[in-house]
This record gives sequence, structure tokens and C-alpha cells, in this order.
Amino acid sequence: MNGKSLFLLCAALFFAFPEKVLPYLAQYKEQYFRLFHLHLIQYPDDTMENIHWLEKAIAADFANPLYAVALIENKTQWEKYRYLFMMHLNLKMIEQYIYLGNKWNKRNAYFFNAPWKEQNLKSLETAESCYRSALYYWTAAKEWAVKAREKRFYYIRLPRVQFWDDEALRIETGDLNYERTLNRELARIEKIRNEFEAMDETTY
Repeated sequence: MNGKSLFLLCAALFFAFPEKVLPYLAQYKEQYFRLFHLHLIQYPDDTMENIHWLEKAIAADFANPLYAVALIENKTQWEKYRYLFMMHLNLKMIEQYIYLGNKWNKRNAYFFNAPWKEQNLKSLETAESCYRSALYYWTAAKEWAVKAREKRFYYIRLPRVQFWDDEALRIETGDLNYERTLNRELARIEKIRNEFEAMDETTY
């Protein structure tokens, strides 16, 4: 294939499939959020990738309302949308840190694990760090949920993100309470840690 033919082929591909030819340049929250995805089997690397994109989304600016995830027709809808989006991003961060923490969490301190006592204690430390990170994002999620549930927003509907509104309501009623879940896991980690620390790894 000569140079001219190659150029014509590249030009044809560009106009036919521009999204395949050009790299995806994310700049706004909505764009980073689209890079977040769940796998059938969530490996730690997949979770870390999602955490990376969610962190980027939280820090980024909002796109123009024309490109919002919801249909935005006025400033009040736009304000509520932003609060809900921030709340949802923080909730997704919590979920990802829980997934990550569960990979290292030890549910039982079996006596036959005594030879690997230090490795198990290190694993518990990693799980604890993940859960405490999740608690940080829970605080933020609650704050954004309170803003989204202000009385002036009660009759403002955003059908395309109704699930986010439902999340805010569940936080308000206490039906959705990650703090309770995380504190339970942290208490269990402390219990299992004490059991491992009490083991004599030389006697097995």
C-alpha cells in the first residue's frame, strides 16, 4: 500500500469511526463517570481503576447542562442535579472501597493460619484502611444528600436519575447507612486481629 492509499484509508476511518480513531479525552465529571464500570468478577486492579476515575470525577468540573446525565431545563433542576451527582459519586467510592476491603478482610482466625500470622495481620490492616476511607466518603455523601433533599427541591423531578434521588431519600430515612455497615466490619476486624495476635505461630 503506497502513501496516498494509506492516507485515504486513515481519512476514511476517521470520518466513519472518529470515536475509534481519536483517544477519549475526559475533562468533566460526566465524562469521567462514563469510564467507571463494573466487571462480572471484580479484581483489585479493576476496583483501583474505578476508584481512580471516580476520584477524577469528584475533582472535575461539571459539563454544560446540555451534556448532563439528566434532562436539565432550569437552574433549580441544575442545582439539585449537581448535589445528587456529587452524592452518587461519593456512594460509588464507598462501594469500591468496600469491594477492595473485602478482598483483604479475614472473616475468621483459623488456628491453622498461625504460621502466616503476620501476613494475615497485614491483610487486616489493608482492609481496615479501605473501610476507613469509605467512612470518609460516607460523610461527604450524607452532606450532599442533605443538600439535595432541601424542601425547595421536593417537587423537582429528574426522571433520568431518579435512582439518585431515591438514594438521597434512603440516606435521609436511614434505610441506606454505610456507616453502620462499615463500623460493623471494623469491629469484626478488631476481633479477628486480637485472635491472630494471641496465636503462637511457633507451636503449630
